[in-house]
Amino acid sequence: MISQHTVTLLLADDHPLMRKGLKEVIEEDGRYTIVAEAGDGEKALELIERHQPSIAIVDIDMPRLGGLELAKTVLSKRIPVDIIILTMHDKQNVFNRAMDLGVMGYVVKDSALTDILDAITLVGSGRHYISPSLSGLLLKRSRSGEAADYPTLISLLTPTERKILRLIAEEKTTKEIADHLFVSVRTIDTHRAHICSKLDLHGPTALLRFALENKTKF
Repeated sequence: MISQHTVTLLLADDHPLMRKGLKEVIEEDGRYTIVAEAGDGEKALELIERHQPSIAIVDIDMPRLGGLELAKTVLSKRIPVDIIILTMHDKQNVFNRAMDLGVMGYVVKDSALTDILDAITLVGSGRHYISPSLSGLLLKRSRSGEAADYPTLISLLTPTERKILRLIAEEKTTKEIADHLFVSVRTIDTHRAHICSKLDLHGPTALLRFALENKTKF
């Protein structure tokens, strides 16, 4: 886990406008420091080795060295940097390869400008981040038995949803949860439905069973 005050970033993308947009969002937020930028994978690797950023945000498709090849090299060299991949891909095999290489973030480019701060925050705290629109890839990976990673699945939930999951694990009723959070029962029902959808849970007791079995993970 990295203190947000010490999180340093490298941006690598061969599209200058994409880098510019991400840089503006990150700098406007003010919590993180960009120490280097690159337009290709080889330069990104050189800068990672030189600056040792906390997190490298890299495009999956770059000249000279793609994002996954860069992640593989970082892994083999034991460079202490977390990787967030920027991607246009929604293919299961590409996602699985990224996860197998230890990639901590997988952000779809179409929503990168809105997703990137959440991704940096979660990855900086030692957790995975997957763009919500790609959550189905993680669910399929878990169902296939390749890597049933419940902490990663739980990281798809919002802070409010995780709080509700903890209260469900305490076997509180929907009304008790609503009273505790000062919201309506209908609001809690909506949150429960969203949690079930994200975790691919079905049946009247599936959410309670999941909460009880995994309560140490959230």
